[in-house]
Amino acid sequence: MPTPVGAGAILKCSMGTTPVPLSVLPTSGVVGSTPLATILDNVPFLNIPPFGMCQCPANPQVAAATAAAAGVLTPMPCVPVTTAPWFVGSPKVLIEGVPMLDDASRLMCTWGGTIEVVAVAQEGLVT
Repeated sequence: MPTPVGAGAILKCSMGTTPVPLSVLPTSGVVGSTPLATILDNVPFLNIPPFGMCQCPANPQVAAATAAAAGVLTPMPCVPVTTAPWFVGSPKVLIEGVPMLDDASRLMCTWGGTIEVVAVAQEGLVT
């Protein structure tokens, strides 16, 4: 059974080099001292920080740097570009009318990476 995701959960992008913590504003559901995430907690920089260096050739910065390096893959800063909500979330558990984010959810980056939850760090959250 999928586990609810709250602030501080660790995210990883398949094209990034560094796992990062999820930020969730304490405006919706809170369990203990942990704000719970919804599928709409997908905003770059607000909810999702950069993942270190991007290795995806579809990223224009990586493509330009790779071309300048005579075709040798050259990672560039990973700035997530997420335009759609997380999918699928938990459609049966709503937080202020929005599906709760669970650890089985995925988020697509425009540049080709898949963002997933790799560790649910939730203080005081009972599942």
